[in-house]
Amino acid sequence: MRACHLKNVDELSKAKFEDLHQSIQACDEILASVETNLANFRNDLATVSADIETLQARSATLNVRLENRKAVEKGLAPAVEEISVSPIVVAKIADGHVDEAWVKALNEVDKRDTAYKKGSLSLERNKGLQDLGPLLEKLIQKAIERIRDFLVAQIKALRSPHINAQIIQQQNFLKFKDLFSFLHKHHSALADEICLAYMNTMRWYYANQFTRYEHALKKIKLHVLDKLDVLGNEDTSRRGAALSSSRIAGPPHDAFNLGRRVDILRTSNQAAISSYLAEEDQSTHYLEIPFRNFNLALIDNVSAEYTFLASFFSPALSYSTISRHFTYIFDPTLQLGQALTKNLVSETYDAIGLLLSIRLNQHFQFELQRRKIPAADGYINGTAMLLWPRLQFAMNAHCESVRALTTALPTRPPPKAEQAKLSTAPHVVTQRFGQLLHGILSMSTEAGDDEPVVTSLRRLRSELEAFLTKYSTAFGTDKRKRERFLYTNYSLILTIISDVGGKLATEEQEHFEGLKVAFQEAA
Repeated sequence: MRACHLKNVDELSKAKFEDLHQSIQACDEILASVETNLANFRNDLATVSADIETLQARSATLNVRLENRKAVEKGLAPAVEEISVSPIVVAKIADGHVDEAWVKALNEVDKRDTAYKKGSLSLERNKGLQDLGPLLEKLIQKAIERIRDFLVAQIKALRSPHINAQIIQQQNFLKFKDLFSFLHKHHSALADEICLAYMNTMRWYYANQFTRYEHALKKIKLHVLDKLDVLGNEDTSRRGAALSSSRIAGPPHDAFNLGRRVDILRTSNQAAISSYLAEEDQSTHYLEIPFRNFNLALIDNVSAEYTFLASFFSPALSYSTISRHFTYIFDPTLQLGQALTKNLVSETYDAIGLLLSIRLNQHFQFELQRRKIPAADGYINGTAMLLWPRLQFAMNAHCESVRALTTALPTRPPPKAEQAKLSTAPHVVTQRFGQLLHGILSMSTEAGDDEPVVTSLRRLRSELEAFLTKYSTAFGTDKRKRERFLYTNYSLILTIISDVGGKLATEEQEHFEGLKVAFQEAA
């Protein structure tokens, strides 16, 4: 039994040891697995560490590349900008409406073309420029085509009936002045053709407009002052006529009195009469009225056109070329103005009207100088060359008429019975001379001694004094009446001109004051 008991004990112990052994084996296996896992983890850590080092190295490399790329981009950006054309710009040039945005796109194309031509020397080394060239060429040709069509359309509009050319110039030309500069730069031959088309159109436009205006002014009735309207003619004929060659009887006129005619030099109204009003005017005027209105309209249009030409065609064209173009445009119109002036003055004896026209012409000259419009100087000078000689002729006619009166006076005094009937009142010629002198002086307050009218006036004054002196001999031996006659005549002249200012007027006033004083005591 004891042996059985021991046997049982041994079997239990054996089982425990076997369980312990199995547990130890299981632990060994687990430990081996943990060891393997730890070994793998260590290897993985080494791999991750290597990868991190690689990533750090690659990151550093990428940072360097990024900084280099930024530096390169900063340096290349302007060059890229110069040789790149936006699709929006291409679409606008090709199909867009010609407006301010179109002009802006055109300027972009011009900049690209400038950059392309600047870099053409290194074209073989620049792939970007090689790609840009054909596109730019096509785009420029398309722009030229669009510009040609646009400008031709505007030029055609100038030929439309009742069109105001200055409105088209301001709204459709000057707003797009860059178009002509671009066209002249890239296709100068076509630009010259467009310029010539514009010049021919405006040449026709102004000639047509001013021919119509001149015809309207011809319908204004004018006083006709002929060889009978001179100082020495005691029965001055009062006649009037239209500006045309046919003469008809007209209302009375005054050949010697300036009166309100001088207002034409002082008026603040700088607008010319319209064609309609000129045709409907039933009044009779003096020659300075059509002269002023035609030339006032002409000067305004000359100023507007020259200013437009200088604004639109420069800097593509030089100012000397622009001046030649202006002359070509306005030549027929300026010739029309010269013909009108010649027609107005060629037969007149109206010294007042001639001098008024001269002063108006000088005013137009000053106005053109103020506006800095030199292109019409030839016309102004040509007009002066028509007016001054005719004024000289009219003044000479006055002188000759007074001389004829002097020659016609008897060389011997009349009988005493007739002498007693003679009046010492001023002679009618003196009254006319005083009025004419007053008018000339009133229009010469700023004139110099070198003007032709001064010489003519002093000659006329001498002829009048000679006439009065010889006429006074009709009083015979009555010295007192003779000197009283001279006193009243010179006193009248001095009274008439006493309110006029200016250097020339002062000289005349002093002269006649001296004559008046010389005969005052006897009077």
